[in-house]
Amino acid sequence: MIIDGQAEFRSLLMHHVTTHWPDAIMSAYDPIEAGHLPDEFSGAGNDIVLLGNKAGDRDGLKVLQQFCKTPGFPAVVYFGSGDDEAAAVRAGADAFFARDSVRHDVLTVQLSDILVSRRRVASTGSLFVGDERTGIHPLIRGYRFIEKLGATSHSAIYLAERESTGVKLVLKVLQQLPDVADNIGAFDRFLQEYELIAETDHPNIVKIYDLGVSDDHAHIAMEYVSAGDLRRRITAGVTESDAVSYLRQIASALDKIHEVGILHRDLKPGNIMLRSDDSIALIDFGLAKRMRLRMELTDEGEIFGTPYYMSPEQGHGNGVDHRSDIYSLGVIFYEMLTGEKPYRADTAMGIIYLHAQAPIPLLRPRLAKYQSLINMMLAKDPNDRLQSAAEIEEWL
Repeated sequence: MIIDGQAEFRSLLMHHVTTHWPDAIMSAYDPIEAGHLPDEFSGAGNDIVLLGNKAGDRDGLKVLQQFCKTPGFPAVVYFGSGDDEAAAVRAGADAFFARDSVRHDVLTVQLSDILVSRRRVASTGSLFVGDERTGIHPLIRGYRFIEKLGATSHSAIYLAERESTGVKLVLKVLQQLPDVADNIGAFDRFLQEYELIAETDHPNIVKIYDLGVSDDHAHIAMEYVSAGDLRRRITAGVTESDAVSYLRQIASALDKIHEVGILHRDLKPGNIMLRSDDSIALIDFGLAKRMRLRMELTDEGEIFGTPYYMSPEQGHGNGVDHRSDIYSLGVIFYEMLTGEKPYRADTAMGIIYLHAQAPIPLLRPRLAKYQSLINMMLAKDPNDRLQSAAEIEEWL
């Protein structure tokens, strides 16, 4: 419901909403022409009330306060002058916008977030699918969202279904906040992620279907890998033969991305997925870096990655190359064979120290035939390691 005394502004808000949700049921009310709503007005039947400050002889902030004090009243978004924000928040508004500078994308995202937070099924039917706790991002069209799989400060990951084909896939959505420099860098790295993976064609690298970009958002639609990640499989226990099979597949995928000049830089069991046929799919190149690019987005000394799987040179902020990924894969192979990480400590810096200084751990006698391979992958000096991922398969 839209309540405001200015017809042009009511039409503008209606346009913003119906552009993204064409089946939304909208009602508009002019408090100047039709008279003020009675005190007992409860907002019943509405998901959100969009309240403007043009209320004739009545103070719009007092109307807002009255609405917010009414038990069971729907969410209220208030549109006023720039000086009204603090008062609107105190009065209980779910969101505030300066009426002379309403941005379409920000408004639609805010409305969606409000609906999700209130756990209410929107009357449009297009905001939620399956259950009321599953929110659809309003700027990503063509997909039905099934559930949220995870989120970081920069992005959210959803299980979704392409409306045109019914195929399940994973949708990764990133929001850029233009005023925050770190978010701008994350947005650029996110776009590189798509470009890097799109250049590859390999059975053990996740398939990318689509990329979309809007003013403040980007999304990647990628293959849905249904059998979980390698981290969960290691917890359940990996047989020796499966550990060798997985090693072969991961090494083959690394060899492919290294061939086209890509470093993964965050190789860990959580970024290695298993398909229903038990084949590997390497994912999450958010930290990947094209070796031939200048280091524009990430300073030489900045540490990215997970300490348990970091090479000594990466842990100390030194330059890395493809041999750092080989080291990380050596850690994963050791963990697959033994169920344990080679190095543990109470702090991240303690783990980084052990990777650089502690001796390479010994495998149990029954696995001793893999010790020389572990030694060549976990060598402290990159020059002493295997020099390419292809050498792993040759050794096996």
